[in-house]
Amino acid sequence: MKVLILSCNTGGGHNSCGRYIQEELITNNIDSSFLNYFEIVNKTQKDYSNRVYTKSLGKKGGIFKYIYKVGEAYNKTSITSPIYVINKQLSKKLYKFIKDNNYDLVICPHLFPAQALTEIKKHHDINFIFVDTDYEVHPFTNEVEADYYVIPKGIEDKFINKGLNKNKLLPLGIPISSNYINSAKDIKNELNTNKKIVLILLGSMGFGTIEEIIPDLLNIKDAYYIIVCGRNKKLYTELQKYNNNSLKVLGFTKNINDLIKTSDIVISKPGGLSSTEITSFRKGLIHIFPIPGVETSNTEFFSKHNLSLVANNKEELIEYINTLLHNEKIYNKMINSQKEYISSTSAKDLIEFIKNNFK
Repeated sequence: MKVLILSCNTGGGHNSCGRYIQEELITNNIDSSFLNYFEIVNKTQKDYSNRVYTKSLGKKGGIFKYIYKVGEAYNKTSITSPIYVINKQLSKKLYKFIKDNNYDLVICPHLFPAQALTEIKKHHDINFIFVDTDYEVHPFTNEVEADYYVIPKGIEDKFINKGLNKNKLLPLGIPISSNYINSAKDIKNELNTNKKIVLILLGSMGFGTIEEIIPDLLNIKDAYYIIVCGRNKKLYTELQKYNNNSLKVLGFTKNINDLIKTSDIVISKPGGLSSTEITSFRKGLIHIFPIPGVETSNTEFFSKHNLSLVANNKEELIEYINTLLHNEKIYNKMINSQKEYISSTSAKDLIEFIKNNFK
Protein backbone atom coordinates (compact mmCIF):
# COMPACT_ATOMS: atom_id res chain seq x y z
CA MET A 1 0.00 0.00 0.00
CA LYS A 2 1.15 3.53 -0.79
CA VAL A 3 -0.47 6.48 0.98
CA LEU A 4 -0.44 10.20 0.14
CA ILE A 5 -1.18 12.77 2.87
CA LEU A 6 -2.17 16.25 1.65
CA SER A 7 -2.36 19.44 3.70
CA CYS A 8 -1.98 23.24 3.31
CA ASN A 9 -0.22 26.04 5.17
CA THR A 10 -3.21 27.60 6.92
CA GLY A 11 -2.33 27.29 10.59
CA GLY A 12 -0.05 24.64 12.03
CA GLY A 13 -2.68 22.11 13.10
CA HIS A 14 -3.46 20.66 9.66
CA ASN A 15 0.20 20.03 8.89
CA SER A 16 0.97 18.63 12.34
CA CYS A 17 -1.95 16.23 12.05
CA GLY A 18 -0.68 15.08 8.65
CA ARG A 19 2.79 14.48 10.02
CA TYR A 20 1.40 12.49 12.95
CA ILE A 21 -0.48 10.25 10.53
CA GLN A 22 2.64 9.75 8.41
CA GLU A 23 4.70 8.97 11.51
CA GLU A 24 2.25 6.24 12.47
CA LEU A 25 2.22 4.88 8.91
CA ILE A 26 6.01 4.68 8.92
CA THR A 27 5.90 2.87 12.27
CA ASN A 28 3.68 0.30 10.55
CA ASN A 29 6.03 0.01 7.54
CA ILE A 30 3.51 1.59 5.17
CA ASP A 31 4.97 3.62 2.30
CA SER A 32 3.75 7.22 2.56
CA SER A 33 4.33 10.81 1.46
CA PHE A 34 3.29 14.03 3.18
CA LEU A 35 2.97 16.96 0.77
CA ASN A 36 1.62 20.48 0.48
CA TYR A 37 -1.41 20.32 -1.83
CA PHE A 38 -0.37 23.50 -3.64
CA GLU A 39 3.11 22.10 -4.23
CA ILE A 40 1.40 19.65 -6.57
CA VAL A 41 -1.35 21.69 -8.20
CA ASN A 42 -0.10 25.30 -8.16
CA LYS A 43 3.33 26.12 -6.71
CA THR A 44 2.69 29.87 -6.98
CA GLN A 45 -0.06 29.45 -4.37
CA LYS A 46 2.11 27.41 -1.97
CA ASP A 47 2.81 30.25 0.47
CA TYR A 48 -0.07 32.50 -0.55
CA SER A 49 -2.65 30.59 1.49
CA ASN A 50 -0.50 30.93 4.62
CA ARG A 51 -0.04 34.69 4.12
CA VAL A 52 -3.77 35.25 3.60
CA TYR A 53 -4.60 33.17 6.68
CA THR A 54 -2.07 35.03 8.85
CA LYS A 55 -3.30 38.45 7.74
CA SER A 56 -6.91 37.43 8.33
CA LEU A 57 -6.12 36.85 12.02
CA GLY A 58 -4.97 40.42 12.65
CA LYS A 59 -4.46 41.12 16.33
CA LYS A 60 -7.60 39.38 17.56
CA GLY A 61 -8.85 37.45 14.56
CA GLY A 62 -11.56 39.94 13.52
CA ILE A 63 -11.12 39.48 9.78
CA PHE A 64 -11.10 35.70 10.12
CA LYS A 65 -14.33 35.91 12.13
CA TYR A 66 -15.98 37.77 9.25
CA ILE A 67 -14.69 35.30 6.65
CA TYR A 68 -15.85 32.36 8.76
CA LYS A 69 -19.35 33.81 9.15
CA VAL A 70 -19.59 34.43 5.42
CA GLY A 71 -18.57 30.81 4.87
CA GLU A 72 -21.24 29.56 7.28
CA ALA A 73 -23.92 31.69 5.59
CA TYR A 74 -22.87 30.51 2.13
CA ASN A 75 -22.87 26.92 3.34
CA LYS A 76 -26.58 27.18 4.17
CA THR A 77 -27.42 27.71 0.50
CA SER A 78 -27.48 24.96 -2.12
CA ILE A 79 -24.95 26.83 -4.27
CA THR A 80 -21.53 25.28 -4.82
CA SER A 81 -18.94 27.30 -2.94
CA PRO A 82 -16.33 29.39 -4.78
CA ILE A 83 -13.67 27.41 -2.88
CA TYR A 84 -14.96 24.17 -4.38
CA VAL A 85 -14.97 25.69 -7.86
CA ILE A 86 -11.30 26.68 -7.48
CA ASN A 87 -10.28 23.23 -6.24
CA LYS A 88 -12.32 21.60 -9.00
CA GLN A 89 -10.16 23.42 -11.53
CA LEU A 90 -7.06 21.98 -9.87
CA SER A 91 -8.36 18.42 -9.62
CA LYS A 92 -7.06 17.14 -12.99
CA LYS A 93 -3.48 18.00 -12.08
CA LEU A 94 -3.90 16.33 -8.68
CA TYR A 95 -5.37 13.16 -10.23
CA LYS A 96 -2.46 12.90 -12.68
CA PHE A 97 0.02 13.19 -9.79
CA ILE A 98 -1.75 10.50 -7.79
CA LYS A 99 -1.87 8.09 -10.73
CA ASP A 100 1.68 8.80 -11.91
CA ASN A 101 2.96 7.96 -8.42
CA ASN A 102 0.70 4.94 -7.84
CA TYR A 103 -0.93 6.06 -4.57
CA ASP A 104 -3.62 3.70 -3.26
CA LEU A 105 -5.07 6.00 -0.61
CA VAL A 106 -5.11 9.75 0.04
CA ILE A 107 -5.62 11.24 3.51
CA CYS A 108 -6.62 14.89 3.84
CA PRO A 109 -6.42 16.83 7.13
CA HIS A 110 -7.44 19.93 5.13
CA LEU A 111 -10.56 20.95 3.22
CA PHE A 112 -8.93 22.17 -0.04
CA PRO A 113 -7.43 18.89 -1.28
CA ALA A 114 -10.51 17.03 -0.01
CA GLN A 115 -12.69 19.14 -2.33
CA ALA A 116 -10.40 18.42 -5.28
CA LEU A 117 -10.53 14.69 -4.47
CA THR A 118 -14.32 14.86 -4.28
CA GLU A 119 -14.36 16.14 -7.84
CA ILE A 120 -11.92 13.41 -8.91
CA LYS A 121 -14.11 10.77 -7.25
CA LYS A 122 -17.03 11.76 -9.50
CA HIS A 123 -15.09 10.54 -12.54
CA HIS A 124 -12.50 8.05 -11.28
CA ASP A 125 -12.12 5.23 -8.78
CA ILE A 126 -10.09 6.74 -5.94
CA ASN A 127 -9.92 6.19 -2.17
CA PHE A 128 -9.59 9.05 0.29
CA ILE A 129 -10.16 9.83 3.94
CA PHE A 130 -10.99 13.28 5.28
CA VAL A 131 -9.66 14.15 8.75
CA ASP A 132 -11.37 16.86 10.80
CA THR A 133 -8.83 18.80 12.88
CA ASP A 134 -11.31 20.71 15.05
CA TYR A 135 -14.28 19.98 17.29
CA GLU A 136 -16.70 21.46 14.80
CA VAL A 137 -17.83 20.92 11.22
CA HIS A 138 -16.00 23.45 9.05
CA PRO A 139 -18.00 25.39 6.46
CA PHE A 140 -18.15 23.48 3.15
CA THR A 141 -17.24 20.13 4.73
CA ASN A 142 -20.63 18.93 3.44
CA GLU A 143 -19.20 19.36 -0.09
CA VAL A 144 -16.63 16.66 0.65
CA GLU A 145 -17.55 13.10 -0.40
CA ALA A 146 -14.87 10.95 1.18
CA ASP A 147 -14.86 7.22 1.82
CA TYR A 148 -14.57 7.97 5.54
CA TYR A 149 -14.42 10.96 7.87
CA VAL A 150 -12.14 10.83 10.91
CA ILE A 151 -13.69 13.04 13.58
CA PRO A 152 -13.50 13.70 17.32
CA LYS A 153 -15.74 11.68 19.60
CA GLY A 154 -18.84 13.62 20.62
CA ILE A 155 -19.57 15.60 17.44
CA GLU A 156 -21.12 12.83 15.34
CA ASP A 157 -24.54 14.53 15.35
CA LYS A 158 -23.04 17.74 13.94
CA PHE A 159 -21.79 15.86 10.89
CA ILE A 160 -25.04 13.93 10.47
CA ASN A 161 -27.02 17.19 10.65
CA LYS A 162 -24.86 18.52 7.80
CA GLY A 163 -26.03 15.61 5.65
CA LEU A 164 -22.99 13.35 5.98
CA ASN A 165 -23.47 9.59 6.08
CA LYS A 166 -23.23 8.35 9.67
CA ASN A 167 -21.85 5.00 8.47
CA LYS A 168 -18.79 6.81 7.10
CA LEU A 169 -17.98 8.60 10.37
CA LEU A 170 -14.98 7.34 12.35
CA PRO A 171 -15.02 9.01 15.79
CA LEU A 172 -11.43 7.96 16.51
CA GLY A 173 -10.32 11.43 17.59
CA ILE A 174 -7.95 13.90 15.97
CA PRO A 175 -4.86 11.79 15.15
CA ILE A 176 -1.88 12.18 17.50
CA SER A 177 0.99 9.77 16.90
CA SER A 178 1.90 7.22 19.54
CA ASN A 179 5.51 8.39 19.43
CA TYR A 180 4.54 11.98 20.30
CA ILE A 181 3.06 10.75 23.57
CA ASN A 182 5.37 7.84 24.36
CA SER A 183 8.64 9.67 23.64
CA ALA A 184 7.87 12.65 25.89
CA LYS A 185 10.24 13.20 28.82
CA ASP A 186 9.58 14.83 32.17
CA ILE A 187 12.17 17.62 32.36
CA LYS A 188 11.17 19.20 35.67
CA ASN A 189 14.61 18.48 37.15
CA GLU A 190 16.08 20.84 34.56
CA LEU A 191 13.87 23.73 35.76
CA ASN A 192 15.28 23.91 39.28
CA THR A 193 11.91 24.48 40.97
CA ASN A 194 9.61 22.66 43.37
CA LYS A 195 6.59 24.69 42.31
CA LYS A 196 3.80 23.37 40.11
CA ILE A 197 4.46 23.99 36.43
CA VAL A 198 2.07 26.14 34.38
CA LEU A 199 2.78 25.96 30.66
CA ILE A 200 1.43 28.75 28.41
CA LEU A 201 1.22 27.88 24.70
CA LEU A 202 0.31 30.66 22.29
CA GLY A 203 0.37 28.76 19.00
CA SER A 204 2.97 28.78 16.23
CA MET A 205 2.37 32.51 15.69
CA GLY A 206 2.19 33.54 19.34
CA PHE A 207 -1.40 34.74 19.00
CA GLY A 208 -2.91 36.76 21.85
CA THR A 209 -2.07 39.46 24.40
CA ILE A 210 -0.48 37.49 27.23
CA GLU A 211 2.10 40.20 27.97
CA GLU A 212 -0.62 42.32 29.57
CA ILE A 213 -1.25 39.85 32.40
CA ILE A 214 2.25 38.62 33.29
CA PRO A 215 2.48 40.70 36.51
CA ASP A 216 -0.78 39.16 37.78
CA LEU A 217 0.41 35.66 36.95
CA LEU A 218 3.65 36.17 38.84
CA ASN A 219 1.67 37.18 41.93
CA ILE A 220 0.61 33.52 42.23
CA LYS A 221 3.62 32.47 44.26
CA ASP A 222 3.23 28.69 44.09
CA ALA A 223 3.42 28.47 40.28
CA TYR A 224 6.35 28.31 37.85
CA TYR A 225 5.53 29.54 34.33
CA ILE A 226 6.89 28.45 30.98
CA ILE A 227 5.68 30.64 28.11
CA VAL A 228 6.15 29.49 24.51
CA CYS A 229 5.92 32.45 22.12
CA GLY A 230 6.21 30.47 18.90
CA ARG A 231 7.54 32.54 16.01
CA ASN A 232 6.38 35.82 17.55
CA LYS A 233 9.79 37.44 18.05
CA LYS A 234 8.29 40.72 19.24
CA LEU A 235 6.42 38.99 22.05
CA TYR A 236 9.50 36.97 22.96
CA THR A 237 11.54 40.18 23.27
CA GLU A 238 8.86 41.90 25.35
CA LEU A 239 8.65 39.03 27.82
CA GLN A 240 12.41 38.86 28.26
CA LYS A 241 12.23 42.06 30.33
CA TYR A 242 10.74 40.07 33.22
CA ASN A 243 13.71 38.87 35.22
CA ASN A 244 11.91 36.43 37.49
CA ASN A 245 12.97 33.03 38.83
CA SER A 246 9.43 31.72 38.32
CA LEU A 247 9.28 32.54 34.61
CA LYS A 248 10.92 30.86 31.62
CA VAL A 249 10.30 32.36 28.15
CA LEU A 250 10.85 30.27 25.02
CA GLY A 251 10.56 31.01 21.31
CA PHE A 252 9.67 28.38 18.74
CA THR A 253 10.46 24.96 20.17
CA LYS A 254 10.15 21.40 18.93
CA ASN A 255 9.94 19.60 22.28
CA ILE A 256 6.41 20.73 23.16
CA ASN A 257 5.54 17.18 24.18
CA ASP A 258 8.27 17.26 26.86
CA LEU A 259 6.92 20.57 28.17
CA ILE A 260 3.33 19.29 28.28
CA LYS A 261 4.34 16.08 30.06
CA THR A 262 6.30 18.10 32.62
CA SER A 263 3.47 20.55 33.33
CA ASP A 264 0.62 20.37 35.82
CA ILE A 265 -1.53 22.97 34.04
CA VAL A 266 -1.50 24.09 30.42
CA ILE A 267 -2.89 27.41 29.21
CA SER A 268 -3.48 27.43 25.46
CA LYS A 269 -5.36 28.96 22.59
CA PRO A 270 -8.05 26.43 21.60
CA GLY A 271 -6.73 24.97 18.38
CA GLY A 272 -8.20 21.56 17.70
CA LEU A 273 -4.87 19.78 17.27
CA SER A 274 -3.08 21.56 20.14
CA SER A 275 -5.98 20.95 22.53
CA THR A 276 -5.92 17.26 21.59
CA GLU A 277 -2.17 17.06 22.16
CA ILE A 278 -2.54 18.53 25.64
CA THR A 279 -5.48 16.43 26.76
CA SER A 280 -3.82 13.27 25.40
CA PHE A 281 -1.40 13.80 28.29
CA ARG A 282 -4.30 14.31 30.76
CA LYS A 283 -3.42 17.80 32.01
CA GLY A 284 -5.42 20.57 33.61
CA LEU A 285 -6.31 22.84 30.68
CA ILE A 286 -7.36 26.49 30.48
CA HIS A 287 -8.34 27.91 27.09
CA ILE A 288 -7.64 31.55 26.19
CA PHE A 289 -7.64 33.81 23.09
CA PRO A 290 -9.85 31.80 20.69
CA ILE A 291 -9.64 32.87 17.05
CA PRO A 292 -13.29 33.73 16.25
CA GLY A 293 -14.94 30.94 14.31
CA VAL A 294 -13.94 27.32 14.70
CA GLU A 295 -11.77 27.94 17.79
CA THR A 296 -14.80 29.42 19.52
CA SER A 297 -16.58 26.15 18.77
CA ASN A 298 -13.61 24.23 20.15
CA THR A 299 -13.88 26.08 23.47
CA GLU A 300 -17.62 25.41 23.58
CA PHE A 301 -17.07 21.68 23.10
CA PHE A 302 -14.30 21.45 25.67
CA SER A 303 -16.19 23.52 28.20
CA LYS A 304 -19.45 21.60 27.70
CA HIS A 305 -17.73 18.26 28.28
CA ASN A 306 -15.60 19.48 31.21
CA LEU A 307 -12.36 19.02 29.28
CA SER A 308 -11.10 22.53 30.00
CA LEU A 309 -11.91 25.82 31.67
CA VAL A 310 -12.38 28.84 29.39
CA ALA A 311 -10.99 32.16 30.62
CA ASN A 312 -12.57 35.18 28.93
CA ASN A 313 -10.61 37.80 30.84
CA LYS A 314 -7.65 38.31 33.16
CA GLU A 315 -9.67 37.83 36.32
CA GLU A 316 -11.06 34.48 35.17
CA LEU A 317 -7.62 33.28 34.14
CA ILE A 318 -6.16 34.00 37.56
CA GLU A 319 -9.15 32.36 39.24
CA TYR A 320 -8.89 29.21 37.14
CA ILE A 321 -5.15 28.83 37.65
CA ASN A 322 -5.72 28.94 41.40
CA THR A 323 -8.62 26.49 41.07
CA LEU A 324 -6.57 23.90 39.21
CA LEU A 325 -3.59 24.41 41.50
CA HIS A 326 -5.51 23.90 44.71
CA ASN A 327 -8.82 22.08 44.04
CA GLU A 328 -7.94 18.43 43.52
CA LYS A 329 -11.58 17.38 43.03
CA ILE A 330 -12.14 19.74 40.08
CA TYR A 331 -8.73 18.85 38.59
CA ASN A 332 -9.39 15.10 38.74
CA LYS A 333 -12.89 15.50 37.30
CA MET A 334 -11.36 17.25 34.29
CA ILE A 335 -8.79 14.49 33.82
CA ASN A 336 -11.49 11.80 33.94
CA SER A 337 -13.52 13.65 31.29
CA GLN A 338 -10.45 13.83 29.08
CA LYS A 339 -10.02 10.07 29.38
CA GLU A 340 -13.63 9.63 28.20
CA TYR A 341 -13.53 11.91 25.15
CA ILE A 342 -9.89 12.20 24.05
CA SER A 343 -8.12 9.11 22.77
CA SER A 344 -4.39 8.73 23.38
CA THR A 345 -4.18 6.13 20.57
CA SER A 346 -6.00 8.06 17.82
CA ALA A 347 -3.38 7.79 15.04
CA LYS A 348 -2.66 4.16 15.89
CA ASP A 349 -6.38 3.35 15.69
CA LEU A 350 -6.66 5.10 12.31
CA ILE A 351 -3.79 3.11 10.84
CA GLU A 352 -5.29 -0.14 12.13
CA PHE A 353 -8.55 0.80 10.40
CA ILE A 354 -6.69 1.54 7.16
CA LYS A 355 -4.84 -1.78 7.29
CA ASN A 356 -8.13 -3.64 7.75
CA ASN A 357 -10.14 -1.76 5.12
CA PHE A 358 -7.76 -0.74 2.33
CA LYS A 359 -5.32 -2.89 0.39
